[in-house]
Amino acid sequence: MSDDTPQIPLLDEVKLQAKVLLPVLRSLRERLGKAEADRLIGEALTQWSRDLYHRIGAEKPGDARGKWDAIWADLRPRIGSAIDRDMLRDDAEVRDYNVTRCSYAEFFKALGEPELGGILLCDIDFHIAEVGEPAIEFRRTQTIMQGAAYCDFRYKLKQA
Repeated sequence: MSDDTPQIPLLDEVKLQAKVLLPVLRSLRERLGKAEADRLIGEALTQWSRDLYHRIGAEKPGDARGKWDAIWADLRPRIGSAIDRDMLRDDAEVRDYNVTRCSYAEFFKALGEPELGGILLCDIDFHIAEVGEPAIEFRRTQTIMQGAAYCDFRYKLKQA
């Protein structure tokens, strides 16, 4: 995105997306059943998100690690105070932290739609990490969105 494009907080963007997606999802559930509707929406949104972050990465200069860093540099200000995180280790080889509070999870849990929140929010971490491969390895085993006490972000950073 260009520097003159106004950026809204990511939480506000996600709330707008949910406002549009929920009626569609609920209508599909009525017609197809919950499992099939959730599968269709999940597949479509996952592909959309993966394509989006790969396109954004392709527009960034530099190597895979630089593209990954650039995406996060753009995204962090939009995340703002919507999460709290505890940094465990941040050096040339590892970036490990836990997200201990997540406004996104609170929002989607209040809607009764944490699975949708997982697809729209939690899964993007993997899509962004794909942009950084092979310089970035990402692992996460739990999220607040899924009901855990915290989200465990574990990155291995490889030097080029």
